[in-house]
Amino acid sequence: MKIGSGPAPLPAPRIALLLCASLASGCITVGPDYETPETKVPDKWQQAIVEEMKSGEPDIMRWWESFGDPQLTGYMERAREGNPGLQEAVARLREARAIRAIAAGERMPDINGLGAAERTRTSEDFFPPTGDRTDNIYDYGVNARWEADVWGRVRRLVESADANLQASLESYRDVLVLLYAQVALAYTDVRTSQERINYIRGNIKTQRDALGLVQDRNKAGLASDLEVRQAELNLYRTEAFLPTLQARLTAAINQLGVLLGEPPSALHGELAERKQVPKARGDFKVGAPGDLVRRRPDIRAAERALAAQTARIGVATAELYPRFNINGNFSILTSNFDDGADWDNRNWAFGGFFTWNLFDGGRIRGLIEVEDARTEQALERYEQTVLEALEDVETSISDYAREQQRRDSLSKSVFAAEESVRLVLILYRTGLTDFQNVLDMQRSLFEQQDQYADSDGIVTVNLIRIYTALGGGWDPADLPEME
Repeated sequence: MKIGSGPAPLPAPRIALLLCASLASGCITVGPDYETPETKVPDKWQQAIVEEMKSGEPDIMRWWESFGDPQLTGYMERAREGNPGLQEAVARLREARAIRAIAAGERMPDINGLGAAERTRTSEDFFPPTGDRTDNIYDYGVNARWEADVWGRVRRLVESADANLQASLESYRDVLVLLYAQVALAYTDVRTSQERINYIRGNIKTQRDALGLVQDRNKAGLASDLEVRQAELNLYRTEAFLPTLQARLTAAINQLGVLLGEPPSALHGELAERKQVPKARGDFKVGAPGDLVRRRPDIRAAERALAAQTARIGVATAELYPRFNINGNFSILTSNFDDGADWDNRNWAFGGFFTWNLFDGGRIRGLIEVEDARTEQALERYEQTVLEALEDVETSISDYAREQQRRDSLSKSVFAAEESVRLVLILYRTGLTDFQNVLDMQRSLFEQQDQYADSDGIVTVNLIRIYTALGGGWDPADLPEME
């Protein structure tokens, strides 16, 4: 993309000639014409694990439906209708649309109706009496003024406002993408916390049974007091984890309620029943990196913001040249109200004028330099947004694949720990092992189950982040309703 401050100011004789030519055949538009930046992106993702996933266009428009969870789908719809942050984005979009209408209005003439009625009396001190010294004056009509957009100042204003409106639409879509992700993440946190709490309660029951067994053996003189205290320590330490997870569950439900635009406590009844962590059905497809630039709303918004800022260079450059205006008025001027329809009482004028800032101490050129520097900043922001988007996808894909491997290993370790607890209790009851082995196996079971439940949730979280990084969750044909 080529960025600059447009052509240098023209000498007065050439300006006059160009004015005549432009009025006859079209106007000049000063300032640089916008060109979409050519940002280099890799042909394919660098992560080797991407090759394990299916290639092709990812189906990410309504990605949450791949989880097959009607409750999650319902929350997505409720969030779209009720989330205050999303409604704020719609209001910003309405604001941008109104600003665009204001800019477009400058292309039209400014026409005003006018009217006046006045009764006057002439002083006898200055003029000898001549009869009735009072008069009525009635004046009504219209006046108009229009700027001839010779240098494209207004066209650049409209161009900038158009791009800003498009950027606001993309920003709305970006808020929508992030909102869907936040709802899904909060919902996943709810289900993950419930699963972890379920495992903890199962371990508490197992450890309480073990404590009862040791107490019975202690009464029979077959177990020491130390073993009883060790069993109590094991149980109470596990119980201490429960309030922390219950608090996390409450916080996740409260957060989900707020995301839906409802009171924090509104969803506690709906989410009281424990359900599985949502899992995607079917294979996940990853598109090409080039698709990311066309899909991610934040990239699209940054590109439109760059276009809007580029047009502002032309607006500033136009101030170097004269501004031409055409004005006129028509009115009926009469002293008798009944003669207001008399064509002979018409009063009109038509003409034009121009203004030209011949000296301003470098203010205009400084303003051009400001807009040029802001455009450079907008270009750098755009390129940074693209790079960060590529990083998001690469990292989230890697995290997703690695966490799947970790979850699969933890699943096997949970099975092994469950069998170990079962077997060690049999050995302890028959006196073939000491109680320390029971404690060790029970602690291992609790740790492995908790880590597995947490990892199961993280897999879903990382998948949600992939969908978000790819810009999933919005439909080009789906526009917000604006009053």
